Amino acid sequence: MNKDSKIYIAGHTGMVGSAIHRNLISKRYTNFVFASIDELDLTRQLDVETFFEKEKPEYIIDAAAKVGGIVANNTYCAQFIYENLSIQNNIIHCAYKYGVKKLLFLGSSCIYPKLAPQPLKEEYLLSGELEYTNEPYAIAKIAGIKMCESYNKQYGSNFFSVMPTNLYGQNDNYNLEKSHVLPAIIRKMYLGKCLENNDWNALREDIDARPIEGISGSATENEIKNILSKYGITSQSSEVTITLWGTGNVFREFLHVDDMAEACVFLFENINADTLIKKEGVSFLNIGTGIDIKICELAQLVQNIVGFKGIVKWDSSKPDGTPKKLLDVSKLNQAGFKHKYSLEEGIGVVYKEY
Repeated sequence: MNKDSKIYIAGHTGMVGSAIHRNLISKRYTNFVFASIDELDLTRQLDVETFFEKEKPEYIIDAAAKVGGIVANNTYCAQFIYENLSIQNNIIHCAYKYGVKKLLFLGSSCIYPKLAPQPLKEEYLLSGELEYTNEPYAIAKIAGIKMCESYNKQYGSNFFSVMPTNLYGQNDNYNLEKSHVLPAIIRKMYLGKCLENNDWNALREDIDARPIEGISGSATENEIKNILSKYGITSQSSEVTITLWGTGNVFREFLHVDDMAEACVFLFENINADTLIKKEGVSFLNIGTGIDIKICELAQLVQNIVGFKGIVKWDSSKPDGTPKKLLDVSKLNQAGFKHKYSLEEGIGVVYKEY
């Protein structure tokens, strides 16, 4: 791949796609093609075909997806499976049809069985039942992996996949209903800190920047408190309580999105699908740190960084999801890549950006 090769990044405005774009720019790649969601609906086959016919990209990084945490996965399960299948089907097929030289498909660590041995090796794919709370999304991503495998087998394409662990960083989603666990905790702790400090200017600035359904610009303090309480942020007198989902006793692994982007570009520059299969016996690689943390300990870490002094409670009536989800990243490390950010350092950077 030359520095002026034409690269299409699908999902370039999202957390993952924008991080990969920044990384490629830092490495002096110059020729990108983009299309916003208003310009191109990736779920529409004809529109995608027209885009490829016009632009003819040489390389593709497919970071486009409908994503979210447990609440979003449960609430919008039909959209999650339909939209993700449609997006990846259209992109992968057009990549073959229009002679794309290499394609990188981004999946998710949720592809692995709920009770698979830990850490999760690439070979464990399809070895057991999935976690029900994100099954539609996981099935779509598994289909993407298998689609890349099938096109390589039948047509000799150069398509391979990576499975990142839980990501956080610049351009993350902090919506209190739809976000993943780490950004949700960061925002709840920050809003809680604003309440305990009686800092209504900071709180209103946050809501203006990241709107919360039910809170208008003219909302009174009591109205804001009432809405925040629906999201587990409650204030009585000077005491603020944050309620988080689940028991807090499950484990998760977290990777800064800039580390993920560095890994993706490294692999894109140095790995081909056929050599990956011949050398490792798999068509995709895990991307992570190989280190996990209990969610209750994650909450304590965020609390210390944010400076929230209130009470943290856990709502065990809400689902925890998979008990443990730690990736085996030995193949990635052997390929020559290791992450840079520790979790504490990464959260500190992200909180300052927030």
